[in-house]
Amino acid sequence: MGVLDGKVAVVTGSARGIGRATAELLAEQGASVVINDLDADVAEQTASEIQGDTAVFGGDLTKGDAPEKLIQTAIDSFGKLDILVNNAGYTLDAPIHKMSDDWWDRMIDIHLTVPFKVLRAAAPHLREPAKAEKERGEEVFRKVVNVSSISGTMGNAGQANYSAGKNGVVGLTRTLAKEWGQFKINVNAVAFGYIETRLTASKDESNQMEIDGEKVQLGIPDQLRSMASILIPLGRAGTPEEAAGGVFFLCSPWSNYVHGQVLNITGGQFGGMTS
Repeated sequence: MGVLDGKVAVVTGSARGIGRATAELLAEQGASVVINDLDADVAEQTASEIQGDTAVFGGDLTKGDAPEKLIQTAIDSFGKLDILVNNAGYTLDAPIHKMSDDWWDRMIDIHLTVPFKVLRAAAPHLREPAKAEKERGEEVFRKVVNVSSISGTMGNAGQANYSAGKNGVVGLTRTLAKEWGQFKINVNAVAFGYIETRLTASKDESNQMEIDGEKVQLGIPDQLRSMASILIPLGRAGTPEEAAGGVFFLCSPWSNYVHGQVLNITGGQFGGMTS
């Protein structure tokens, strides 16, 4: 028996890294999970490797009606929606005087506009059942977890675009908490620090992803990576599984009275000259 038995979850960007670890943990606790990734083949592979009920939506959430199709995948596959984790994203780093309009727009699009569109698409499937439950005097909690970053809440050199998008997520989260609290939809965010993923791996040619046929360089310089033990009070970067643990808490019944909050998952690192 899991604490999420009977629940249906959508986790964006869930074929790799923190998203995958989150999807695995939710599934282990009984949830049926929709796996999403840019690469449909990778999403299918991940879904096949996760124990439990899964469905797949492969596609770029910045394109057309993909957010609506993502949510519809959950409804078509499992009949409802209880948990939504907005996790998908990547980085395009540059100092502001060298940052192009395109790099700015792309970060705002994936980190802020996509969560907005996914949440808008999910709204009827979260709100309407809650209205009926309210009329019957029932209290059923549903969960939204938006992924931010301490680069957003504290700022980080070279990430004006990413930081702006991730800070916008905080405003979106707190606004929806005010709008949706009456429906017992807990809306919270997590702000990750240094978690070991492709985004924080070494910045070399092997660490790239492809978007619209263009190679996108991921990672950070090794000099910054080596500073983790100094900047983080716990002395090391976090694992995707540790990051997923905080997300799981906000998806669980133990967070029913946690609302409109930003949970820092940082190993104690909160800000400074580097995030």
